[in-house]
Amino acid sequence: MSIKLELFSAPGCSSCGRAAELLRELTEEVGGGRIEWRKINVLEELDYAVNLGVLSTPAIAIDGELVFTGLPPLHKLLSELDRRISAKGETSSI
Repeated sequence: MSIKLELFSAPGCSSCGRAAELLRELTEEVGGGRIEWRKINVLEELDYAVNLGVLSTPAIAIDGELVFTGLPPLHKLLSELDRRISAKGETSSI
């Protein structure tokens, strides 16, 4: 069972580009299909972003819940992912 990680970004947002690279690397490191992520252009999925409460980019939702309204420090992101992986009954390697 994987965690659904969504990065809300906007065209031309340099912080969004850094966030996308971080999430791509993180997903590869964790491996095992534990994290499934996608980059969402807020202009293309505005209704979905608004429904989650996204007011600025980058923003990160995990399993359909807005968790970070900016790029968090790596340790906070890892801690949240570890908590959610453990809650799903999987052994974490984060």
